[in-house]
Amino acid sequence: MQRIGTAGWSVPKGADVEGTHLQRYSRTLRCTEINSTFYRVHRASTFVRWSAETPADFRFSIKAPKTLTHEAKLLDPEPLLEGFLQQIAPLQGKMGPLLFQLPPSLHFQPAIAEEFLAVFRRLYSGEGVLEPRHESWFTPQVDQLLKEYAMARVAADPAKGAPQAAEPGGYSGFVYHRLHGSPQTYYSEYAEDFLAKLARKIKAHENVWIIFDNTALSHAYPNALRLQQLTGEI
Repeated sequence: MQRIGTAGWSVPKGADVEGTHLQRYSRTLRCTEINSTFYRVHRASTFVRWSAETPADFRFSIKAPKTLTHEAKLLDPEPLLEGFLQQIAPLQGKMGPLLFQLPPSLHFQPAIAEEFLAVFRRLYSGEGVLEPRHESWFTPQVDQLLKEYAMARVAADPAKGAPQAAEPGGYSGFVYHRLHGSPQTYYSEYAEDFLAKLARKIKAHENVWIIFDNTALSHAYPNALRLQQLTGEI
């Protein structure tokens, strides 16, 4: 199954003016990535409303809070993970992968990484995906550790930390692409040849998410729609 969407759900009105931004968005794309959870805690009623505004087969991926990834740097993860999971619980059956984006300065420390992964798997059985951005995370040792805990590694564009960051890693049963815009991060539009090549690549995977994060100049939504069209043509 391919799920194609954007970071957030800003969408031009066009001919469809009925409903909220999320309602209009979810009539055309089947998933979205919630980034605001990285910055702040949300009320339960917010998640309940988002769930109610979307179709039954729509899914949300959710970015973990910076208190865990950037401030605590994965240390003593249990209370922060428990709080995060309690916060997002109202999404219930609409939950997709949980995304953990690490700061570029955070290098791999085996004991800390394994404790984090073990606690995460004890508390949560769903899909998880890690986006490390320091070169020390891109080794066979780390890849094997991620596989042991069924944690996927983001395929990022542009690649950060190491060239291997451009390709998915870790758990192979699930693939997650984050397309931030290249050459100018968050600003650049993806060209037709890039999207066509990506469409052919993702058809080889049974479970894949593609999230466009080139939102600064509103390129993410049309890029996502075009990729969705291309995957249907292959």
